[in-house]
Amino acid sequence: MTTLTATAQTPPAAPSRPPYRVTGRRVLASEWEKLWSLRSTWITLGLGLLFLVAFGLIASGRYESTYGSPHMDHDFAMSTAVSLSLFGTNFAQLALGVLGVLVTAGEYSTGMIRSSLAAVPRRLPVLWSKAAVFGLVALVVALVGVFVAFLFGSRIVSGTPAAMGISHAGVVRSLLGAGLYLGLVGVIGTALGSLLRSVAGGISVLVATLMLIPGLASLLPSSWRDDITCYLPSNAGESMFALTHDSTSLSPGAGLLVFLGWTALALAGAAYRLLRSDV
Repeated sequence: MTTLTATAQTPPAAPSRPPYRVTGRRVLASEWEKLWSLRSTWITLGLGLLFLVAFGLIASGRYESTYGSPHMDHDFAMSTAVSLSLFGTNFAQLALGVLGVLVTAGEYSTGMIRSSLAAVPRRLPVLWSKAAVFGLVALVVALVGVFVAFLFGSRIVSGTPAAMGISHAGVVRSLLGAGLYLGLVGVIGTALGSLLRSVAGGISVLVATLMLIPGLASLLPSSWRDDITCYLPSNAGESMFALTHDSTSLSPGAGLLVFLGWTALALAGAAYRLLRSDV
């Protein structure tokens, strides 16, 4: 009698795959790819750079053409090559801040944030990576813009009282301060977009914070105004790149600390909602 022994057929082992690990470098790389995959990134960064260079050169050209005229405004006559070159900062901050809002709030409007948080369940690395990537990009674009505007603007106003060279005291510090201010504005934009999860809401709060509230502060009693207005985000940021300071403005170092505090506050609010609220 023949005994047949059944042998169990073991299925072939599946090819081994390296375990997927979420690391900080991979999250940064993911946010970098997502940022440059959007057409709005190229358009808005280009507008920010255009505002910085074009408005700086226009202000320098207007100063050179009207210098010596009896109709020249007194405050404009006291301008320097630095202040003229940085004339476009107010416009560039809107472009970079709005793009920061779009980077985060745009994912909530399209639903892509669910895929991002499914890949990175701990959530907070997504926020930190978005802020770091866009803040660095905004910083580089702003530095390129302010240095180009100054190098060409200073040539336009050479031979006038506003003339200054790159080696003048405080010039490099002012240009670096302006670039850092615009980079931090981009970080605040990403924080507001993540906090409010609405493009329209984020842009509205950004514009109100940087442009409307300083104007409304002028309605305060004079005894309060001088003590409060210098700590507002836009005024503290302006102190970072101003060449001269008076008793109503902060020093560059104090302005940087105050503006960093506002940036940290916005990021803390965004982190709290990201952890506490579902998407």
